[in-house]
Amino acid sequence: MFECIRMILHQLGRKARCVLVAIAICGFAAHAGVAQSAVEVGSRTAKNGFRNEDEIAAKFNNWRTDPEAAVWLSFMGHRTEDINFVSATKPHGEKADIQVRVRTKTAEKIEGISIKLVSTEQGFNQIDKRWLRQYAQKWKMPADVEAVLKLFTGEVKPYKASRNPGRMFLNELPPEQQKRIVDFFTSNKAEIVSDLFSGDGAFRAGWLMVALKASAKPRWVLRSIDYTIKLFSEGPVEITKVGNLKIGRITMQRKGGDGGRETANMLQFKVNPALLFDVRLGC
Repeated sequence: MFECIRMILHQLGRKARCVLVAIAICGFAAHAGVAQSAVEVGSRTAKNGFRNEDEIAAKFNNWRTDPEAAVWLSFMGHRTEDINFVSATKPHGEKADIQVRVRTKTAEKIEGISIKLVSTEQGFNQIDKRWLRQYAQKWKMPADVEAVLKLFTGEVKPYKASRNPGRMFLNELPPEQQKRIVDFFTSNKAEIVSDLFSGDGAFRAGWLMVALKASAKPRWVLRSIDYTIKLFSEGPVEITKVGNLKIGRITMQRKGGDGGRETANMLQFKVNPALLFDVRLGC
């Protein structure tokens, strides 16, 4: 059955492949006696699901005998009957959590995959965390915008009363400063969101996989990074009621925690990766 699926997948466009993968895998689950909704896009994972990235890398390395890995490779556009070699490794500290080297009869390609392991469909997951100065340099942030965000992170202490004596929330700033923040992230939204999800260079991510580890119904979904960026970009840039920044479906906030150490003043970006399970959003 999987060989048939793989042959058809290769001949279809990405949107059609997504729907077919969902239908085929749900049919496989039903055949195994597992009820699954078509909107789940993906499959019930092997028994207990994935505990870490090492298990996902191992599945790619065992693609000849692992039906899920074979479907992943097909979904990424590789005809499994043409594949000679697959090797998955884990680069350290890069946007891609695993790199999958696929060698076929005619070419070799490296697929970078960012992996988010979640235990609930309602939770939030960090996609990037750095010092403000690093973002400022990377995104060519104007000095006045960086100065305002230093108040937000707590690198510079409040100049007036705040809900937190160690920092300021964005909605506590003067309207003109709030507007400056919103305008900067609106004007640079495409570049910023792309950087947060895919990174750059040799270890950029071309795919995002979300593995839901819930014991009752563990499952996975695989999406192209372009689709992921489009999905999480949707929506305006705005300051929230609690004083953070929303960039589409992405939340920017001060890291906090860390027992009050200096690293609490880092900037982080978070999303709900489980949104990718909604097949109604497209592929």
